[in-house]
Amino acid sequence: MQHESIAIPALRHPDRLFIDGAWVRPRDAGSIEIVSPDTEQGVFSVAAAGPSDAVDAVAAARRAFDEGSWPRTRPAERATVLRRLAAALAARDQDLAAAWSSQIGGLGILAHHVSDIGHGNILGAARAGDQFAFEADAVTKAAAKGVIRQEPVGVVVAIAPWNSPYMLMAGKIAPALMAGCTVIMKPSPETPAEAYIIAECAEEVGLPAGVLNLLTADRDISELLVSDPRVDKVSFTGSTGAGRRIGAICADRLARCTLELGGKSAAIILDDFPIADAAKILAGTITLVSGQVCTMLSRAIVSRARHDELADAIGREMRAIKIGYSSDPTVQLGPLASRRQLERVESYIAAGVSGGATLIAGGQRPAHLERGFFIEPTLFANVDNTSVIAQEEIFGPVLSLIPCGDVDDAVRIANDSNFGLHGSVFTGNIDAAYRVACAVRTGTFSQNGMRVDFDLPFGGMKRSGIGREGGAAGLSAFLEPKAMLFDAAPSDTGG
Repeated sequence: MQHESIAIPALRHPDRLFIDGAWVRPRDAGSIEIVSPDTEQGVFSVAAAGPSDAVDAVAAARRAFDEGSWPRTRPAERATVLRRLAAALAARDQDLAAAWSSQIGGLGILAHHVSDIGHGNILGAARAGDQFAFEADAVTKAAAKGVIRQEPVGVVVAIAPWNSPYMLMAGKIAPALMAGCTVIMKPSPETPAEAYIIAECAEEVGLPAGVLNLLTADRDISELLVSDPRVDKVSFTGSTGAGRRIGAICADRLARCTLELGGKSAAIILDDFPIADAAKILAGTITLVSGQVCTMLSRAIVSRARHDELADAIGREMRAIKIGYSSDPTVQLGPLASRRQLERVESYIAAGVSGGATLIAGGQRPAHLERGFFIEPTLFANVDNTSVIAQEEIFGPVLSLIPCGDVDDAVRIANDSNFGLHGSVFTGNIDAAYRVACAVRTGTFSQNGMRVDFDLPFGGMKRSGIGREGGAAGLSAFLEPKAMLFDAAPSDTGG
């Protein structure tokens, strides 16, 4: 097959960790090998941190927060540094694109768009900082002058997943830095390259030593970081199971945490929406990033009278999708991120078949691809909403089509889930869209497709997480309000 060539990101210090403003070798010699989902071959490796490195990174971040200049820098100056960081990262677009494709098989034609979202997350945090009231007068009966001051929460551990590593890590470190926190980046061991590039650019723009640190390691180091009493807050995106564990550790020691977890989002197709348009949107959405998106519309709910027609239309769309290597610009669906993920998706497909759902399209590895972690886009129809494939997050290109009665029944089915991250209603009637959006319990809801704006609050209800990222809400998550009472107004509040 053509288009198997894998571009490798140019990392300056892949054999080292970034701790306290310096590139240091891990204390326990070790490495993490990155395997291409396209070819199943190793493509590059990075250093693996051990427990001693984690101790060093936390100490550096603690020292930088307690004794350094960054938390005491004026917010406008921090925003300026963030803009320089975004510009430096934009200049590394080729390396970010190579990282996206080589590590998870992300389509090359989408790589720059994904990078742009990451740059936007950093610039968005700077904009939020420009507009944020870090100090504000407060009406009080207890003193002549009241002031509410927003102070940085402290040392932050940022743990990002493998599916959109740059976009999600940028969305954590940028508001934390804007708030005046110091940060330890802990990327997924499957996708460390983006965090390396962020660290390189942070060094380039002159971020003070210890303010941003990088540990690349397996998940045992995450638990050490989360458990460390010197860490004030954990910002985590990942599975609900891992989030539950992190939340329990943080609760035990009263540490702050933001948890952006899984989803099983529903698209409700109202009767006024054209079948052909719905099929095209749903098939195009479920194959985005090979279905490995937490907000994925993986349940489609449609009236019984239109169910079979929509199933046929989605099936036709799915069978026309071109599957292949991520470097091929004509491909619409690339590989899953890993063998483990492929086996997970295959197990859910088997569960759908054994559970009595009707397999309309897909369900197999593509016959024309002899290697790589590929799976066909898959549609199940006549799905019972209580079944495994309708209730559990699959994280692959598998769509469940669920019949319903009226709109109220569709809303009931959509809400009959442990998750509440995202949702959508397909209709041309704005009033109907608003009514459904208000009735479905999710953190984000959109009309006619899967839409997310990271300048707005992003997060979930129920088991989809705790807290919000993005915009002013995301910045607030890294701040603690302090009420101050004075006999007179201070002459200089310090901004």
